Amino acid sequence: MMLAAFDSGWIAPAGPDLAAFEAELCSLSGAAAAVGLSSGTAALHLALEAVGVSRGDDVLMSDLTFAASAFAASYLGAHACFVDCEADTWQIDADLLAGELARRAANGTLPAAVVSVDVYGSVADGTRLVELCAEYGVPLVEDAAEAVGARRDGLAAGRFGRVGIYSFNGNKVVTTGGGGALLSDDAALVERVRHLSTQARHPVAHYEHHQLGHNYRMGNVNAAIGRGQLRTLGERIAGRARVRDHYVRCLSGLPGVRFQHVPAGCEPNHWLTTIELDPHEFGAGPADVLAALRGERIEARHGFMPMHLQPVFAGHARIGGGVSAGHFARSVSLPSSGRLSSDDVQRICDVITDVHRR
Repeated sequence: MMLAAFDSGWIAPAGPDLAAFEAELCSLSGAAAAVGLSSGTAALHLALEAVGVSRGDDVLMSDLTFAASAFAASYLGAHACFVDCEADTWQIDADLLAGELARRAANGTLPAAVVSVDVYGSVADGTRLVELCAEYGVPLVEDAAEAVGARRDGLAAGRFGRVGIYSFNGNKVVTTGGGGALLSDDAALVERVRHLSTQARHPVAHYEHHQLGHNYRMGNVNAAIGRGQLRTLGERIAGRARVRDHYVRCLSGLPGVRFQHVPAGCEPNHWLTTIELDPHEFGAGPADVLAALRGERIEARHGFMPMHLQPVFAGHARIGGGVSAGHFARSVSLPSSGRLSSDDVQRICDVITDVHRR
């Protein structure tokens, strides 16, 4: 597909593969409309702009996430406010969110939007989050950057709330080399985003702009790469599930090792298998495990550092934070590619087991 895109001469942010990729994303997700963009961060930026977030607004969002979730609000001059995660799923705590929305409704300080994040390729409780946001008339944006192909309660990740986004960065289950997408059942919203993503050019025979736009459209060649990868999405998810299952078999019997809980009705894409280690039970901490893996030239890292601990967001409001901070202190994100062989995964497990035994 990529060679065909080159041969066709469609290289720039337009062309038949881009239109086809957007249609295939609609088929995958069940959304009415989608637009391919240059990154998941660009998709988040435009999603928040499209639902009405502007300078000075508050946006409630998951504390345990990658920084792009919060950067997008900052690009608009809005103020990200961080909500702690659940202790077992590591997704945004809907009970804390409910209490904060009620408090803000009583004070007349409701946020301009709520951003939920599907952490590590699992899916937040979108059904409840949709109900909460509808109760207070606050738009929900689902950051499904890590969760393409995952599902919960019969819906594809990215389909909860008014608008959802995907990332196709090089480390994701499906990649376009660099890219993202925005999807929604609100076709008018998607068309507005499409317009904004191409410098908001007015449809006349010269360059005319009535509002600020962005150079955020996905290229046709990137879309062609994504189309090829979407065809093997099921195999890609199955490969990552196989890797996670191997880790579970080998490591879950060790004291102090805990995996992300998968709720009933949730079908993750297993983007990033992450464990928590209790140093008192396991006999060592994440730093010891990471050092041992590095010694064997195996790449691993801590789980996400919560936003309220990020220096760039010092002073931002937070609701809770102890759970996400504890997760960061105890977490190790393991190699998760579906291309890993059983021997590769076993070698990783052996290193971790040896740290426990020592």
